[in-house]
Amino acid sequence: MGSITANPAATLFSTAWLIGCLTLFSGISRLVFTCRTQSFLPNSGTRMLSSILQIILGIIFLGHNLFVAVSLPLLFSVWVMMEGILIAVQSFDYKKADYPRWWGILILGIVGAAVGLLGMCYPVAAGATLSWMIGCGIIMLGIAYLLALSGIKRLEKAVGNIRTNIREAIDKQ
Repeated sequence: MGSITANPAATLFSTAWLIGCLTLFSGISRLVFTCRTQSFLPNSGTRMLSSILQIILGIIFLGHNLFVAVSLPLLFSVWVMMEGILIAVQSFDYKKADYPRWWGILILGIVGAAVGLLGMCYPVAAGATLSWMIGCGIIMLGIAYLLALSGIKRLEKAVGNIRTNIREAIDKQ
């Protein structure tokens, strides 16, 4: 039987490449999502900015593995903090739309921003706990996006009802 050896550098570079692909895909997906929802969802500008920043981050990850390997903890800390802030700001759009779980989106956004800020303040600790920090941050952001998605479905239904009511009112005239 052959021995299994670990190669931390190769693992880090592979992780940087995989994260680059996933970040680029996520940014493109969010950009498409933003373009599809901008007609009925307010503050599309913040979502558009976040999408573009994710695409740029993905390209950086793919093109500069050494840079990413050295700065991965700080980059993810900044990303989690920025996404948390954007989610917290966007939660007020859901409040305006009378979405009852808007506060959950707000809380998760604030917690995500705090986790990112802690990672920025303590980059050595963030490096040592990078997988935990990234995992928690992404899980919180994912839950916030799932809550937001259910709010968007509710908004789409409301917009559809408004369109139907307008059509019926026009047809009656």
